[in-house]
Amino acid sequence: MAAALWRPGRICGRISPWGVTTDGFGFIVKDFINEAGAQSVTAPGLLRMLSKAHADHGSMPWADLFDPAIAWAKEGWLMRPHVYTVFTQNERKYGRMNYGDKLGLTPDGRRIYLNEDGSYKTLGSTIRNPDLAATLEVLAREGAESFYTGSIATHIIEDVRSQGGILTAADLEQIAVEITRPLSFDYRGWRVDAPSPPGGGILVGQILRIAEQFDLASLGHNSTEYIRVLAEAMKIALRDKEQFIGDPKYSDNPVDRLLSDEYVRACAQAIRSGEKANIERAKLAESRHTTHVSVVDARGMIATMTHTLGNPSGFIVKDTGFMLNGAMSTFDPMPGNPNSIVPGRRRYSSMAPSIIYDGTEPVLTLGAPGASWIGPAVAQVILNVLEWGMDIQDAISAPRMVSTSNAIDISNRIPMPVQKGLEQLGYEVRRSHLSYAFAAVHGITRFDGELRGGADPQRDGYAEGV
Repeated sequence: MAAALWRPGRICGRISPWGVTTDGFGFIVKDFINEAGAQSVTAPGLLRMLSKAHADHGSMPWADLFDPAIAWAKEGWLMRPHVYTVFTQNERKYGRMNYGDKLGLTPDGRRIYLNEDGSYKTLGSTIRNPDLAATLEVLAREGAESFYTGSIATHIIEDVRSQGGILTAADLEQIAVEITRPLSFDYRGWRVDAPSPPGGGILVGQILRIAEQFDLASLGHNSTEYIRVLAEAMKIALRDKEQFIGDPKYSDNPVDRLLSDEYVRACAQAIRSGEKANIERAKLAESRHTTHVSVVDARGMIATMTHTLGNPSGFIVKDTGFMLNGAMSTFDPMPGNPNSIVPGRRRYSSMAPSIIYDGTEPVLTLGAPGASWIGPAVAQVILNVLEWGMDIQDAISAPRMVSTSNAIDISNRIPMPVQKGLEQLGYEVRRSHLSYAFAAVHGITRFDGELRGGADPQRDGYAEGV
């Protein structure tokens, strides 16, 4: 079966899918053209969004925002354990190209990230990227429009097209910032604001609304029954997302029904009766190329943002130092599904940066990288704070579980008797070798006016007051 390659505004070319990657993160297409190289790129909108946010809400001069990043690019950063793991891990076993192989796709990638003999840089090595520093200096001086209609845009298109890509100057120019209302729902009197479709807020919302139907405290934190309830809530939410949720311009997203009292009570009753939701396939597992930041300033303004390259393309635009996304790989090449390739469509994203309110006062903001593990992880941390009264760092550090298939994946710190109890109920339980597993939540609480931050121990992030 064949499907069309996508770019904003047109259909061009034909590709033959081999199937879904074995861990579900992306689709396998011949020669990796949807994942790596110039044809895998979709038009990137981040800079235009940041420029709009700065124009509407910023207080510092635009140019001053770039100084720290320029310094890091010039002076270099250390190869850390998590980054080294990403560069060297075996992605071929899932059906994807190894990220280390992608680093060698362009001369600039080999020069910046690899040794002269093509080997990986060792832990503790310094990565310097003067080309990126120069690009950032242009953006600081000329503004974000340089990336979309100016000198950087011209350079991007020339290089992409010379390498067989289909991105055009019109694709960059036509990117528009769309301001939408968040998806808002209630959890035990707290208001939760999360991204509306095609963002991942609906997944977090369903998990929390179904969990709300249970006396969770009586079950015990991370007990066999607690994990069973959350696992079934996660499976129901994932099943519904895959069936119904996509770009609202193309999909009739039944959000109100999926979050309604009637529906979540029915889901809870099915869980109580022992029913197990069936997941035909999990679309996404963990992505290691995503970042999240939550910020609260002295005036109480909150910004929470998750950003991803998806499966990075490996395509570094010549002499610029930056890599473009490989987001074509997570569009469904099969037609007729909510996330199928369609001109102008926004792909579904599991990213779920969220803000929780006590009345009108924001008290918690959080988010995470981690593809389909984002929603389950964010929901668990919210429960840890609101249901179990944990400090934000304790809530993030607590052992997590996820269920993005018919199996339940657990952190290595979940006790063995709990695993045995789940197995006796007929579940396949997969124990991670990691003590801190499944997405990487970062967040800030603001209860009684006191700011407290938390960062996931498994990654390179941290919490800091400045």
